[in-house]
Amino acid sequence: MKGNTMQAPFPWFGGKRKVASEVWAALGDVDNYVEPFAGSLAVLLERPAWHTGKAETVNDADQYLANFWRALSRDPDAVAYHADWPVNEADLFARHMWLVNQGKTQLSAGMVDPDWYDAKIAGWWLWGICQWIGSGWCSGDGPWSVQDGQLVHLGSAGQGVNRKLVHLGNAGQGDGMPVNKALYGYMYQLAERLRGVRVVCGDWARVVTNGALSYGATVGVFLDPPYSDAANRDMTLYSVDSGTIAHDVREWCLANGDNPRYRIVLAGYEDEHAAHMPPTWRAMNWKANASFQSSRASGANQTNRHKERLWFSPHCIRVAPTLFEAAD
Repeated sequence: MKGNTMQAPFPWFGGKRKVASEVWAALGDVDNYVEPFAGSLAVLLERPAWHTGKAETVNDADQYLANFWRALSRDPDAVAYHADWPVNEADLFARHMWLVNQGKTQLSAGMVDPDWYDAKIAGWWLWGICQWIGSGWCSGDGPWSVQDGQLVHLGSAGQGVNRKLVHLGNAGQGDGMPVNKALYGYMYQLAERLRGVRVVCGDWARVVTNGALSYGATVGVFLDPPYSDAANRDMTLYSVDSGTIAHDVREWCLANGDNPRYRIVLAGYEDEHAAHMPPTWRAMNWKANASFQSSRASGANQTNRHKERLWFSPHCIRVAPTLFEAAD
């Protein structure tokens, strides 16, 4: 069952929940929906309940994230069990260390199978990201590691984990993060919503080939790639990040935007794409909410909040903006 009131049980930088209704107004009830950069699934989870489109595919290169959505859709009880644990700094460090070592090895071996998942990795990943401050969760590029059973500081070499104080306020609990018994119920609701969703883990381009998009008279594609490094953003936000992939995504949009079956929405900063987008693409500007990180920062992080744009391909449904000012 589709619904428009659900959200991910964890915080995620760059989520588009605030403009999800605008995205769906432009896409409409498409037969086939594809989200190559899934993240927190903010847009998918806001799909209107009355939509009848059946095919839905989400992809993310982050193996921990893809495993979480897979495991949740197949075994929500087990994910909730492993996520249901008190806030504890020592446990956070130990579990983080396990996730970027044994957990990563298991993920690498298992993600070649589209039906594989690990509920323990999913639950520990969820529990940890809700306590973690800032970026770097499960990136594996911190200075601390375990060698021969001993904790070792690698200096600037990386290949380990960072040590951080856990969140001591609500900021680390995620938006509406349930606890205890409520956690299990909420996981079941999310699992029910994701029952028919195909979760892919890998390169974004694999899910936007002609073959992958062949189903349906109408195809909606929402593209929210990591923003360009030229946009002067923090390049450590995601465990799998790229400062150049946004350019490749834009080129795909321009090459496919005139296809009458496709309704494409591209997200990015104004100074990333505006100079390259033809006048047939409608643009809309909006202001992102201040994140935990950006609310404590100044300069570029605060300025970037005001540079958010959505670009709509020519065959999107043209509707008058309701909450945001049109940029065209």
